[in-house]
Amino acid sequence: MSPADGGRVVAVIVTRHRRELLTASLAAIAGQTRRPDHVVVVDNGPDQSAEDVVAASGLPVTYLPSERNLGGAGGFALGMLHALALGADWVWCADDDGRPADDQVLQTLLDCAERHGLAEVSPLVTDQADPDALAFPLRRGLRWRRRRSDFAGVELLPSYASLFNGALFRAEALDVVGVPDYRLFFRGDETEIHRRLLRAGLPFGTCTAAAYLHPEGTTEFEPILGGRLSAQYPGNDVKRFFTYRNRGYLMAQPGMRWLLPLEFVRFGWFFLVTRRDRAGFREWLRLTRSGRRERFTRPGA
Repeated sequence: MSPADGGRVVAVIVTRHRRELLTASLAAIAGQTRRPDHVVVVDNGPDQSAEDVVAASGLPVTYLPSERNLGGAGGFALGMLHALALGADWVWCADDDGRPADDQVLQTLLDCAERHGLAEVSPLVTDQADPDALAFPLRRGLRWRRRRSDFAGVELLPSYASLFNGALFRAEALDVVGVPDYRLFFRGDETEIHRRLLRAGLPFGTCTAAAYLHPEGTTEFEPILGGRLSAQYPGNDVKRFFTYRNRGYLMAQPGMRWLLPLEFVRFGWFFLVTRRDRAGFREWLRLTRSGRRERFTRPGA
C-alpha cells in the first residue's frame, strides 16, 4: 500500500464466550472509513465457538481457535504475532467488549501517529453508556479528568495510553517491546507493555480526537484517605488472584519498583483500616509475594 494509506493494518481481537459483544465489535470495525486490511480473531472459548460470527462479519479475517484458554495476555500475544507474520505494518488491538466510537477512529489514529511520529497511539477510552465520560478516569498532575470534554484543545497526551482498548502499534514498536507476557494471563498485561514502552524510550500517547467505547471501569476501585488514593478490590476471587499476583510481579520490575512502598500504604490502609479485614490483607501479601517471586501458578494449582 502507498504511504498515504498508512501501510497494512491488521486488527487483533481476543474473545471468549461473548458472541453478541464480538458481533458489535466486528460491525464497528467493518464500518470504518479506513478499514483494516485484515482481522485476526483469537477465540479462547471454542466450546462456544464464535466462528460463525466471524464468518458473517464481511471482513477479511483469520479465525484462531485455542483449545486452551490463553487469557487476554496470551490471546493478544498469539494474535499480534500472527498479524506480524501476515506482514502487518500496524497492529490494531481490541477486546471483544469494546468498539470504535465512530467510523473515523482508525484513520484518525493513523493520521495522529504519522503527524507526531508515534510508535504507538491509543484513543481515549470512554464509557459506552455515557460517551463523554472516560471509562477509566485519568489523573493529570493533581487533577482527575473524568470527561472527554476535559481535553478540549489538547490533541495528544504524550506517554499515556490505555492498552489494549483500540491501541495501534507500529510493527517496529513490537520488535522493540515484544508482545504481552502469557504468564500474566489477564490483569496487568497492558501495564507491563506500557512499562516496556516507557523503558524503551519510544514515543507514544493518546489521541484525544479518537474514542473507543468500553464498559465503565471504576467499580473495582475503592477510595481511601478521603479520596486522595484508591485501592483496587475486584468483585470475585479469580479476578483478585490475578490482579494482586500480577501487580506484585510488576512492582518488582525496573521502572516500577519505586511504587512498592505506596502499594503497602494503600493496601495496608484499605484492608486493615477501611475494611478491617486481616485475612484479606494476608491474602494480598501472599499473592503479591508470589508475583514478586514469579510463581505464576493458576488458582487451585
